Amino acid sequence: MDTTYFRRLFYLYRRQISCFAFLLCCLCLLTDNAQAQKNMLRHDSKRIHFGITTGFNLTNFHINRSEAFVNHDSIKVVNSPKKPGFIVGIVSDLHLGKHTDLRFIPTLILSDKYLYYTEYNIDGDEVVPKIVESIILNFPISFKYKSDRFYDNFRFYVLSGARFDWDFSSNKRARKATEIVKIQPFDIAAEVGMGLEFYFPLFIFAPEIKISQGIFNTHVPTPNLRYSEVLESLRSKYITISFQFEG
Repeated sequence: MDTTYFRRLFYLYRRQISCFAFLLCCLCLLTDNAQAQKNMLRHDSKRIHFGITTGFNLTNFHINRSEAFVNHDSIKVVNSPKKPGFIVGIVSDLHLGKHTDLRFIPTLILSDKYLYYTEYNIDGDEVVPKIVESIILNFPISFKYKSDRFYDNFRFYVLSGARFDWDFSSNKRARKATEIVKIQPFDIAAEVGMGLEFYFPLFIFAPEIKISQGIFNTHVPTPNLRYSEVLESLRSKYITISFQFEG
C-alpha cells in the first residue's frame, strides 16, 4: 500500500484527527505539572504486557453505485451517514525493540450501518432507511512505533496494520428475506492510527484514534430488490476512538 492511500485517509478524516490531536495536547498541558517522578520504570523492559480497551466508533459504508442507479426510475440518491457504535477488547502487546511493538487486540464491536435511499414518488421525495445490523468480532494486528518518553511520563506513538472482521449477525444467511440489503460476514481492512501513552504509578492510560478502510466488497446482490441493484459495492469505514488501560 503506497503513501497516496494514507494521504487520502488523512484528507477524508482530517477534522476528526485534528480534534483528537487538540484534545491530546490539552491533556498533556493539564497533567504536565502533576508528574513528580518517572513512573513504571520496569514496564519498558517487559517482553509482553496486557490490558483492556474500550471506546466508541463511527461507521458507515463507502458506496460505489451500479450502472442501474443512473437509469433508475425511483431511487435518486443513496448514501451512508456515519453512525456511532461501542467497542471493548483485550490488549496484547509484544515488544520487538526499543521503539517497536507488535499488537493484537481482539475486539467486540456493536455497531449498525445505515443506507439512506431517497426515492421519488408523486407526493414528493421520501427517504427510506435500511439498517445493516452488526455484531463484529474484530482481530487486528498492527505494528506500533513509539517515541522516547518525554516529560518522563508521556509517549507518542503511531501504528499501522490490518484487521479481520467476522460479523456473526450478518444477514447474508437470511436468504428468504427479499427486502433487506445483504452483507458478507467476513471482511479485511487496512488501519492507521496514533495515540499518546500516559504513565501513572500503577498503569498506563492511552487514548487512541484509528481509521479503518475495508478492502473487499461486502455487498451480496439480492435479485429483484431495487435497493440492492443500485449498488455496485459496499466497503466498511470506521473511525475508532478508544481508551486503553495497560499494566
